[in-house]
Amino acid sequence: MIATAPVSEPLSPFLLREARPLDPAKFRSPHVTAKGERRAFVRLERLKTLWVNTGTLCNLTCKSCYIESSPTNDSLVYLTLSEVENYLDQAGRLGVREIGFTGGEPFMNRDIVDMIAAALRRGFEVLVLTNAMRPMWRFKAALQPYARERLTIRVSLDHYTRDLHEQERGAGTWAKAIEGLCWLSDTGFRVAVAGRQLPGESLDSAKAGYDRLFAEIGAEVAGGLVLFPEMDESADVPEISTACWDILGVSPSSPMCASSRMVVKSRGDERPHVVACTLLPHDPRFALGSSLDEARGSVSLNHPHCARFCVLGGASCSG
Repeated sequence: MIATAPVSEPLSPFLLREARPLDPAKFRSPHVTAKGERRAFVRLERLKTLWVNTGTLCNLTCKSCYIESSPTNDSLVYLTLSEVENYLDQAGRLGVREIGFTGGEPFMNRDIVDMIAAALRRGFEVLVLTNAMRPMWRFKAALQPYARERLTIRVSLDHYTRDLHEQERGAGTWAKAIEGLCWLSDTGFRVAVAGRQLPGESLDSAKAGYDRLFAEIGAEVAGGLVLFPEMDESADVPEISTACWDILGVSPSSPMCASSRMVVKSRGDERPHVVACTLLPHDPRFALGSSLDEARGSVSLNHPHCARFCVLGGASCSG
């Protein structure tokens, strides 16, 4: 999830309607929709961003975390520095521009700063997603030398108000996140922020609220603001057929899977593997092989997240 991308206007009013339960007939076949139409798919046009999921462990248990990160969930185990360097070398050969680190909370992984340094040494632009809380603070001294490098740190703020942020992340999380955000800004890091556009909240209102917050706390958010739609795979959403590209005026090159892949390591596996999308690390239908070369095939848009987040929501984790 990268904040260098501009905020996009949602393409469908569906996102702001009251959710209905997902029709169980939907998203069953990789080839056809429940209506019998040909399901849309996305070709990897060029691998621009390689995501690295450093592990699902997190210092928080948020109410609606799409990956169910928590202090006890290690369904995706920590990647090691040597494992990441292997994929960085593969990415270099394929002309990848950007490396993104996500989790869980990336700063729970003790090798995270070494991973960042390894990516920077190879000439990549680097993005790190974080809640900017205690796990990151442990690395302040080690992280500070990279403040002026090609590094963006994107801080998650679920809302521009304390109450709504803490409804999602828990009591006491607001002040700690703001402290971390301000430290990053004051230290000279290129900072971005990820938030949510809540159902019923206009895009302009949400953006204005975050802008007021940044002015009040004196934080420079040069990396931009990205707002994501709500993600609930149990709520109904239209399936995307091949005809939808023209109907919606959306290009097949716009979803994340046209330009990015993610490396994960599942608990119990001997080695990492590559998945199509940052949002679908556990679904075996989106596991594409152990190498980046093996992961260059097309992706069938056979999941509610594909429709709600990427196509109808116009959102992207990558810039």
